[in-house]
Amino acid sequence: MIFMKEFDELIKVIKTLRGPNGCPWDREQTLESLKPYLLEETYEVLEAMDYADERLKSELGDLLLHIIFQADILEEKKIFEIKDVILSLKEKLIRRHPHVFGNIQVENTSEVLSNWEKIKKEEKEHKNRVSILDGIPQSFPALLRAEKLQKKASKVGFDWKNLEDVFEKVKEELKELELELRKGNQKSIEEELGDLFFTLVNLSRHLKIDSEMCLKSACDKFEKRFRYIENRCNMERTNSDEMESLWNEAKIMLEKK
Repeated sequence: MIFMKEFDELIKVIKTLRGPNGCPWDREQTLESLKPYLLEETYEVLEAMDYADERLKSELGDLLLHIIFQADILEEKKIFEIKDVILSLKEKLIRRHPHVFGNIQVENTSEVLSNWEKIKKEEKEHKNRVSILDGIPQSFPALLRAEKLQKKASKVGFDWKNLEDVFEKVKEELKELELELRKGNQKSIEEELGDLFFTLVNLSRHLKIDSEMCLKSACDKFEKRFRYIENRCNMERTNSDEMESLWNEAKIMLEKK
């Protein structure tokens, strides 16, 4: 297959880069040093997914580079190699889809996800987990981690029964924040603000809205409106009332596009 030929050639390129006569930077990299680059590339893939064009092809390539790069580091340590990663993934996909590759019958997506979790619990890397919350990386962005924690707890019934209860909790947390603001205790203010953020993620989850994407959309909207203001005035010579007027103008003009 042409694809396998190209894949093998890509692996050879990476091995050459990390070889004795390769690139000094590539040879110096470790799993730890690659972490920030992997995170950066992941976010670049997410942004490129909004366009779904040639940019995404390039960013997916950069992400694939990290996978092969890390596998090569582990191969040098004689732990595993890229073919083991591929084999492990293939086996996992077959194992976790018994309704496709086996005799299990499912009626809907909910049953698929339920079976997925049951199978996952029996896998070697998950058997030592003692809490339902185990397996959620602390390195996750806070919004994503909050959502994952809430979803896990919800699976065993620890959740708000309806949307109205969540709204009441948001109001309660806001009042508690206002109280601490009047007291002026910085540590308590931070704690209550964190509780409010966490409850807003709960609200987002109950509304079936991805909190991360929701906030991203708000950031994008703010950026567009602010750039509109920048393009129509001298920021250093414009007062707040004039900026507010331009902001309201931006809301109208940009919504038309």
